[in-house]
Amino acid sequence: MKTSLAFVAALLLFFSACTADRPTEVSSPNGAIRLSFCLADSGRMTYQVAVNDSAFILPSALGFEARNGVNLSDGFKVTATDFSSKDTTWTQPWGENKSIREHYNEMTVHLKNAAQTHLTMRFRLFDDGLGFRYEYRVPGVDSLFVMNELTSFNLANDGTSWSIPANFDTYELLYRTLPISRVDNANTPITFKTTQGVYASIHEAALTNFPEMTLKHTDRNGFKSELASWPDGVKARFAGGNFNTPWRTIQIAPKAVGLINSGLILNLNEPCALATTDWIRPMKYVGIWWGMHLGVESWIMDERHGATTANAKRYIDFAAANNIEAVLYEGWNQGWESWGSMQTFDYTKPYADFDIDEITRYAKEKGIQIIGHHETGGNIPNYEQQLDKAYQWYADRGIHVVKTGYAGGFPNGHSHHGQYGVQHYRKVVETAARYHTTLDAHEPIKDTGIRRTYPHMMTREGARGMEWNAWSEGNPPEHHEVLPFTRLLGGPMDYTPGTFDILFDKTRHSPRRKKWNDQDKGNSRVNTTLAKQLANWVILYSPLQMASDMIENYEGHPAFQFFRDFDPDCDWSQALAGEPGEFVVVARRAKQNYFLGASTNEEARTVIVKLDFLEKGKRYKAVIYADGKDADWKTNPTSYQIKERMVTANDSLSIVMAKGGGQAVSFMPI
Repeated sequence: MKTSLAFVAALLLFFSACTADRPTEVSSPNGAIRLSFCLADSGRMTYQVAVNDSAFILPSALGFEARNGVNLSDGFKVTATDFSSKDTTWTQPWGENKSIREHYNEMTVHLKNAAQTHLTMRFRLFDDGLGFRYEYRVPGVDSLFVMNELTSFNLANDGTSWSIPANFDTYELLYRTLPISRVDNANTPITFKTTQGVYASIHEAALTNFPEMTLKHTDRNGFKSELASWPDGVKARFAGGNFNTPWRTIQIAPKAVGLINSGLILNLNEPCALATTDWIRPMKYVGIWWGMHLGVESWIMDERHGATTANAKRYIDFAAANNIEAVLYEGWNQGWESWGSMQTFDYTKPYADFDIDEITRYAKEKGIQIIGHHETGGNIPNYEQQLDKAYQWYADRGIHVVKTGYAGGFPNGHSHHGQYGVQHYRKVVETAARYHTTLDAHEPIKDTGIRRTYPHMMTREGARGMEWNAWSEGNPPEHHEVLPFTRLLGGPMDYTPGTFDILFDKTRHSPRRKKWNDQDKGNSRVNTTLAKQLANWVILYSPLQMASDMIENYEGHPAFQFFRDFDPDCDWSQALAGEPGEFVVVARRAKQNYFLGASTNEEARTVIVKLDFLEKGKRYKAVIYADGKDADWKTNPTSYQIKERMVTANDSLSIVMAKGGGQAVSFMPI
């Protein structure tokens, strides 16, 4: 009753404010979500949202502010309103689900003010949420300087939220579980469960030529958009007076797993812009990388250098013998010795002990792909100066996958996530496309679904990944149960799971080990069980999926069979059960095989899962990689067991997980 009264009161306020024009409404195809748009007497715009006839977002401001007297926010009158619907299915060359239904109702509101600013507000409502964007046309303007965004999200109710603090230079921060009303600021996606029991996540889609959006707390349960800026304080600058913003998105679901299973972010991006996509394919990889983070190998050419010709061939041999398609090499090129100043990498000059032509010849002989590496250290001018030359140089050697990195400050006061950074990341994507090269970006701009338009932008980091476990207190067990409901709503993450030497027993006291990171207090480790490491290959989705450990820790290990069998080229995926920060269960199908991953936080738990996602009428051999009976992430993390059983779609599976543990299952048809 209280909620209904609050909604009625909000509606009265909303309608009383809308004296200039009557409110205009649009609903989701199933009618559960309703959005109302309104103009006040001053011509200022607001919107509000109801879910199942209960107030979800109270009247909230819309618009932008600009410099030099350009009016983007008020004095508007509606000139026309259009309504349309779309219900189609499109396919992508790879993805958690290769077939995506795009079903929405759209309301397009055309507005104009006395300053002759034309604005189209485009609202799209899906059954799993909504998106809206601004399309501005300001005639007679040579340049436009956006100074502020007014977009607000005034939630009707408090609740529980999961987010990282707003930061325009990094996403590698620990997640917080807080009441919505106590979140000072947040990066997106920010996910929450309201006291109504509605799960939702605020984010953005199709981030193009615009700064990223973060959220700043206003009052009660309200937030306002904050944009990253240029060094001079301008948020976005445009030649001419026309610009479109990214979509502001709100995913909505009655259950937490509904957010994971949503296709809204992808559906709000443009269709594929590439002429062909047959050169893009998911794959598994290993690489010379983890030893550097552990301090037993180095990125520079010295007595501990990791990327040597001999070591490169050793990894190629391992990949070829273990059904792994690719090998990554970091620290192969000149410039690492400049780390700590203005990094000046050369992307076509290998170190003397890394014979790239011999390595690529050997890899081709073994049927293995090479994943190149371009660390920039944040020196964007240096990288952009070499872009075409570097990608051509790789392509000439048959290297068509590149991992990029931006572990350092951008020059001249630029932030990673401002318009300057967004433009740079897009320039790299467009350059890579010309050379049929797929990308894995670390220290990236946030994922907002552009993989629909550019499917060679396959995966990215964009959160605290595995590397933090090598030289800090590490990621807490609950981290892996928060990521699927937050960061991964934007898109795939190259978390680099799969470390088997969880306590670093084989490297901690090595005479080769040198401390290189100030966060290293000597107590680093991986805060999971071994079975959870296997499960994360399924849960933390990436079409380029890495087995992160040094390969000697996999050789002869029975549990590594799961990765040999695993296929990251998914046709279908579904989150079956879970709650943010508590547990999650995900199933995927790749060709005729199915894979399941389940994990839990610091609490041990048992989850019963129906296997009705398996194909009816078939029998499957289920190979279950589970926590041992005495497993515990803190005291006994490497205890595991492997079991087999025959199952059908009519069966259920009892998933028993230790504290900080998990379970991975492969289902092979008989």
